[in-house]
Amino acid sequence: QMQLVESGGGLVEAGGSLRLSCAASGRTFSRSVMGWFRQAPGKEREFVAGINWDGNRMNYADSVKGRFTISRDNAKNTVYLQMNSLNAEDTAVYYCAARSQWIASIAQLDYEYDYWGQGTQVTVSS
Repeated sequence: QMQLVESGGGLVEAGGSLRLSCAASGRTFSRSVMGWFRQAPGKEREFVAGINWDGNRMNYADSVKGRFTISRDNAKNTVYLQMNSLNAEDTAVYYCAARSQWIASIAQLDYEYDYWGQGTQVTVSS
């Protein structure tokens, strides 16, 4: 079992930055692929970024490449999402997710993740 708690969301002006954090409980964090997803009003939840166990391989949605960076600190059981050059289209609830341990691939479909946080709201004003 793993519990995930996101933080760091808020209101930011277009062009600004935010860093989201996701703190995980349990001893399997360092062996779990982690991902960030988001869901805007009236839209389906979509993949944003994912990172492998060691933090040396990442995947990003095309819409955030070059602007967002995912990273992790296994000693702190925490995964981060640094978001730069934010625009109104980034407004959404952002969710942290974890795959079951020992599954190596960075999935981009939400049903492939087994544990979810409660989400944190990010609002970008234009």
